[in-house]
Amino acid sequence: MGMENHLHDLAQALVDFRADAAVLDRWGRDLAGLLDAGGRLLACGNGGSAAQAQHLTAELVGRYDGERQPFPAVSLHCDTSAVTAIVNDYGADELFARQVRAHGRPGDVLVCLSTSGSSGNVLAAARAAADLGVRTWALTGPEPNPLAAACDEAVAVEAPSTATVQEIHLVAVHMICESLDAAARTPAARPVDEAVAS
Repeated sequence: MGMENHLHDLAQALVDFRADAAVLDRWGRDLAGLLDAGGRLLACGNGGSAAQAQHLTAELVGRYDGERQPFPAVSLHCDTSAVTAIVNDYGADELFARQVRAHGRPGDVLVCLSTSGSSGNVLAAARAAADLGVRTWALTGPEPNPLAAACDEAVAVEAPSTATVQEIHLVAVHMICESLDAAARTPAARPVDEAVAS
């Protein structure tokens, strides 16, 4: 893929992606209420999708835009001791599913990221979440794909390359965070340095 083709595909994917803005806005607002009430977000993916999952949870535990409370969010690939033990003892397909069963509670949300929509360990996590009453949201590449079908809701990026799908997934992560922050922010929120000084 040449650079001009890459930019063309990305621009077209962004145009197409505008249709999903309302879904991502609702996800962000739903998360704000869920997390404020004591629920948590879990996220999983492989490779570049793992990086996107970790980006999402970092924005929630830290902050995206403006001051608010930290929210509980866990990327399921980050605990290297647990990850290597699970893969060694149970196999790669259990990598995320076993952690979902450990950490997930009814009403929590699992965000599943997969450019192909067919990653076995992400699919297993979605199924484990469904068994527990954990809501499942997917960010995938083009539909139809098994992950989109397995989750409660899915946003599928219609793009011809893995790179472009991942680039749009980053936009989706930021859109979710923007909506969440707007819903969670209160007039009483103070800057961190002001709060520390008081």
